[in-house]
Amino acid sequence: MRIIGVIPSRYGSSRFPGKPLAVLAGKPLVAWVVEAAKKASRLDDVIVATDDERIREAVEAHGGKAVMTPSELPSGTDRVACAAGDFADEDIIVNIQGDEPLIDPALIDALAARLADDRRWDMATAVTPIRNERDLRAKTVVKVVLDRDDGALYFSRATIPACRDNPEDFSTGMYVRHLGIYAYRGAFLRKFIAEKPCGLEKTEKLEQLRALWMGGKIAVIRTEDEGVGVDTPEDAERVGKILAGRQAAE
Repeated sequence: MRIIGVIPSRYGSSRFPGKPLAVLAGKPLVAWVVEAAKKASRLDDVIVATDDERIREAVEAHGGKAVMTPSELPSGTDRVACAAGDFADEDIIVNIQGDEPLIDPALIDALAARLADDRRWDMATAVTPIRNERDLRAKTVVKVVLDRDDGALYFSRATIPACRDNPEDFSTGMYVRHLGIYAYRGAFLRKFIAEKPCGLEKTEKLEQLRALWMGGKIAVIRTEDEGVGVDTPEDAERVGKILAGRQAAE
């Protein structure tokens, strides 16, 4: 069994064109993500999946590995599967967001370990507590309902679970937000990309609902870390300062 980390990275972005190549504390964003992923002890390989030669060159210039994937692929998950190559059914492929240079390597290891150590699960992902009403109501914040084994029952942009009688109680631990990192068992990833998007996925615009609709079992790791994504030039400036501070402390 191999555990492969794949980082989808595209040049185009409506809010931040060329985001993967934005320089933060002296290095491109994508290079920082590769560096963080390489610190995960469970990964046998780390690959950047891209459709842009400029990104490939930047990754390789900083000691990383990149694979060119067709630009017409319909989703980041398809790009991940393509870049992972001829993976075996028992292999584990971890989809690591390309805009989170502060990703905790321990979270990557935890996701990989959940699939490696427990064959009940087809996928694994992560959640963090929702701590305020603004996030609970926001459609940009994806909520997850979990079962007693911390398996995903449903993902939604709506407020779930809905409290019928009283205001939502954040102390219960029921209100959690989804973090966009996934680990797939190889056999299930192959089935997933072969399946067309279902109605739930099209309605909520959430790809992971296809996995539940197919009958897949998704394990959920709880973390206190909310993650810090880079979506805008302002985010890049803020995260760059954090990275520069870490460099100075080393």
